[in-house]
Amino acid sequence: MNSPIQRGKKTVKKSGLSIYEITIFGMLGGVMYASKVIMEVLPNIHLLGMFTMTFALVYRVKGLVPLYVYILLNGMFSGFALWWIPYLYIWTILWGITMLLPKNMPDKICRIVYPIICSLHGLAFGTLYAPMQAILFHLSFKQMLVWIAVGFPYDCVHAVGNLVAGALVFPLAKLLRKIDKNLNK
Repeated sequence: MNSPIQRGKKTVKKSGLSIYEITIFGMLGGVMYASKVIMEVLPNIHLLGMFTMTFALVYRVKGLVPLYVYILLNGMFSGFALWWIPYLYIWTILWGITMLLPKNMPDKICRIVYPIICSLHGLAFGTLYAPMQAILFHLSFKQMLVWIAVGFPYDCVHAVGNLVAGALVFPLAKLLRKIDKNLNK
């Protein structure tokens, strides 16, 4: 974490990422990418939403770092093509929604809310992706709606997968906080 530096009588907090954070976030982004590659045999089922929410809960604003490491790796290995552009904002929306959740929610509520939010993001994935498709491929509003409708069955599969994966957000966040606390003693 950020460690204070003594300067005279004032304590100045360093900004940026520590070596520990750079290492951990790089590894977590790599884990996100590896999980996506491993799960590609299952259409629209992955752990990316679960990881995005977990990192937002544990690392807050810095949770964007492993997320964008994943996005960068995805582009590097799969190509920085037009399909990749919406990834720059789609996962950030889930991160942002997670950041808006109250920090002091009771555990019982968290165990219900996290999977539901993760699932709703999966259900909305095609709709979130559609505006960029419309811009890039000059689709009319009607054509964009057709694109969303055609992909909706895949979004439903995505939602079910995210619901199951979302059940892991609470225990994984708890585990990461514990590990982080023990490593930063």
